[in-house]
Amino acid sequence: MKKVFLSMCAMMLLFSCNNEDKSVEETTESAIAHRGCATDEVLQRQLKEDPGLAQRMKEIELETKQFISEGRIVNGVLEIPVVFNVLYRTSAENISQSQLQSQIDVLNNDFRGSNSDYNASNPYNSVRGAINVRFVLDKVVRKQTTKTSWGTNDAMKRTSSGGIAPTSPTTKLNYWVCTIGGGILGYAQFPGGSSSTDGVVIDSKYTGTNGTATYPFNKGRTATHEVGHWMNLRHIWGDATCGTDYVSDTPTHNAPNYGVPSTGHRSTCSGTPLEMYMNYMDYTDDRGMYMFSKGQVSRMAAIFSSTGSRRSFR
Repeated sequence: MKKVFLSMCAMMLLFSCNNEDKSVEETTESAIAHRGCATDEVLQRQLKEDPGLAQRMKEIELETKQFISEGRIVNGVLEIPVVFNVLYRTSAENISQSQLQSQIDVLNNDFRGSNSDYNASNPYNSVRGAINVRFVLDKVVRKQTTKTSWGTNDAMKRTSSGGIAPTSPTTKLNYWVCTIGGGILGYAQFPGGSSSTDGVVIDSKYTGTNGTATYPFNKGRTATHEVGHWMNLRHIWGDATCGTDYVSDTPTHNAPNYGVPSTGHRSTCSGTPLEMYMNYMDYTDDRGMYMFSKGQVSRMAAIFSSTGSRRSFR
C-alpha cells in the first residue's frame, strides 16, 4: 500500500459528540456506565513479563523529547491500514462491515480535527491539535468462538488460545473486536511492546457508531482513546493522583472524569487548574470528548519520525 507523506504537522495545526433528547433509560445508563480502559494494567503486566520493555520505553521517551525540542515537522499524510480481527460467539458480536467502516470514519475525523464537535467552544480552544493521518480499512478477519469473554491477557491475539494472530503488525494497525468482560471497554499496547501482541482491543458494543454500538459509548471514541495510547499518549491524569501524561499543554488532573463534567470543572491539584475533560485521553463519555492538544499531537507524530518506534509505518 502506497504511503504518501503530505503534511503531518506534529506541531501541526489541525484537531471533537452531542447526543440530545436522551430517554430516561439512556440517562440512567449514563449515570452507571463508566469508561473502563485497561491499557495501564496491561502495561504493568507486560513490564513484569518483559525485562527489556522498560528500557525500550525509556528510549522512546528520549526520542520523543528530542523530536519535540528540535521542532521537526513530518511532511505528508500518513496512511495507516487497519485490520479488524472480529471474534464472535453470537450473531450480535459478529458486527457488520458498515459498523466497522463507521469506526474508520470516526478515527479519521477525530485525529484530523474534522469531527463535527471539534469547534465546540471550551477554555482550551487555543491548544487544540490535529494530526495528518488517514486510517484505511485494509481487511476484516472473522472467527467464531465459544468464549463468552476474553479478558485482558492478550488471549484474543493468539491462535493457540482460540484468537486471531495479528496481520503484519509492523505496517498495519491490528484492531481486535471481541467481548472483553469485566466492564472494560478496550485497551491498547504502547509503542515498544512485542509485535506479536501489538494493536488495540475494543469490545464490539463500543466499536463504531451504528449497529450494536451502545450509549453512552456509541460515537466511536473508545477507539480514538485506545489508538491514542497506541500512538504513545498516556491518560491525561497520568494514572496517578495529579500524575503526568508527559504533555506540556494539558493541565494536571487529580483523577479521571466520568460522564460529562459541567463547564468549569477544576482539578484539586496544585493551582486548581481547569480540567481538559473534553480530551480524548480522559474517561469522559463519548459525547463529552472531542479534542487532542497540540502537545499530544507532537508526541504522536514523534513515533512516526525517521527514528521513531513506529517508523515502519512510513
